[in-house]
Amino acid sequence: MIRTKLTKPVSVRQAPIFPRLTVVWVQINGVPFNTTGFFARLSRGGVLVDTARFDRNGVVRFNVATLTRVAFTLRVFSASGILFRTRIIPAGVETFAIIG
Repeated sequence: MIRTKLTKPVSVRQAPIFPRLTVVWVQINGVPFNTTGFFARLSRGGVLVDTARFDRNGVVRFNVATLTRVAFTLRVFSASGILFRTRIIPAGVETFAIIG
C-alpha cells in the first residue's frame, strides 16, 4: 500500500487569461460574424477611451487592462461609419460577447 500525504488546497490568484479587453461578435448560433472593415469605440461617461478594428473573425481588442474596473459603453460601426450595435460592458470582465 502506498500512502500519500494529504495537503490542503492552496488558494491561487490567477491573472486574467486575456490581458486586454477582448470583444467577440457572434451570431445567435455562436458562429462569429465576418467583421472585415468593422470597428468599435469604447467610451466611459461620454469620453472616448479607445477605438479598435475588428479582425475578420469577429474579434476586437482594446488597450484596456483586465479585469475592467469600470463599466464601458461599446459602439460597433461598419466600415462606412453606420452604427450597428451599442452595448454596455460591465465592470469586472476580461471578455464580452455581442450576440446577434
